[in-house]
Amino acid sequence: MGRRIAGWTKAALLVSAVALIPATTQGLAAVEGRAGPQFGRLFTVYQLIKADYVEATDDDKLIKGAIDGMLASLDPHSDYLEGASLQRLDTMIDGSYSGLGLSVVGDDGAVKVISPMRGSPAEKVGVKAGDYITHLDGKLIYGTELDDAVAKMRGEAGTSIRLTIFRAGREEPFDVTVTRGVIDLEPVTWKLEGTVGVITVNEFSRDVGKDVNAGIMAMKRQSAGKLSGLVLDLRQNPGGSLDEAVALSDLFVTQGDIVSQRGRIASENEYYRAETMFPGDAARGLPVVVLIDAGSASASEIVAGALQDQHRALIMGERSFGKGSVQSMIRLDRMHAVKLTTARYFTPSGRSVQEGGIEPDIRVPQISDPDARRRAAFAYRESDLRGHLVNEAGLDDKKLETDKQDDPRFKMTPEQLEAKGIKDFQLWYALETLRRASGTTLAARQK
Repeated sequence: MGRRIAGWTKAALLVSAVALIPATTQGLAAVEGRAGPQFGRLFTVYQLIKADYVEATDDDKLIKGAIDGMLASLDPHSDYLEGASLQRLDTMIDGSYSGLGLSVVGDDGAVKVISPMRGSPAEKVGVKAGDYITHLDGKLIYGTELDDAVAKMRGEAGTSIRLTIFRAGREEPFDVTVTRGVIDLEPVTWKLEGTVGVITVNEFSRDVGKDVNAGIMAMKRQSAGKLSGLVLDLRQNPGGSLDEAVALSDLFVTQGDIVSQRGRIASENEYYRAETMFPGDAARGLPVVVLIDAGSASASEIVAGALQDQHRALIMGERSFGKGSVQSMIRLDRMHAVKLTTARYFTPSGRSVQEGGIEPDIRVPQISDPDARRRAAFAYRESDLRGHLVNEAGLDDKKLETDKQDDPRFKMTPEQLEAKGIKDFQLWYALETLRRASGTTLAARQK
């Protein structure tokens, strides 16, 4: 069917029918015979535009508009890709580029941030998930094509652009100036925090499973065999390749299902099981904490759901984004492709994460972020996207609202945390949880 894409966050028949059938009664009848009166109406509108619109229009523009409209009516993730948009998707999976390091989506004419990439120029100046970008260098971009807005944000490394941002919880928009950089898509980074390994997966591009495995082996050597636990950080990870999500899960799950996908046609139904690529548990039974938040989408949710259902890891942080669909990228030719939603995916226990996301075992808000409390009330997830697929099992809306409320367990302010040297509260909490489990808490190490 095509390359499977768990996330990131039109019909060739139409082109041939509209472009090649002559504008005659016989031609219209032929179209109606193939696709019914609806297709005939589409062809009639095409004829009216060609004959009576105030300016001459070319077929390429009309056909692209018809294709875009069809796919936009389905769901937020089906799309027609050509030129720069197709190149961007290929780059996200395989390469690097110069720009700001943002994952964005069009939201009813606006540009909305799914997540800034870890360590990117955008993250360094404080752009956050859920922000709306309203102006670029003072020019309003509301209502423009998403591709056009993204193209303007791209540019040579070292050049700057001014973003005007509207953030939920703030009364006024504000400006940030971002200096573009070379975004090396380094999907996996790792470091040792004492005897606990922290592996950060920024996005699911090529060889993520192999890179995480290599990181675990390297940290075991660096710790002289005293590695006591692992934190798998999937926060602000917008997703990527389904195959890499399976490969990463396979590092920790030794048997049973990792994820299943089910589509309208039987050929889209598939089960992915453990021990397909990395036999055994790469962590050799070490305790694992997986960190997620509202920016953890799609492939990230596959991993979190698999390790949660298989009781292999403790899921910590905040409810994830809730993108439970699989897209297939179908090449029409070298320069054109369709990204089409072809299936929903399900965790090993049969849960769909569509709309609801993955609920953490232990909810830990990011209280080290000064804007966290304000933004939590306006959290942006799949369920906020216009035209999103509905979870077939139904959801408890009241339960989904709980993560927008203050948690009475965590009352420290960002300033108090900073005074204690805690810059990332969620990561600190995960590390301390693992250290308590191994008897090497901060207090114990300070004695």
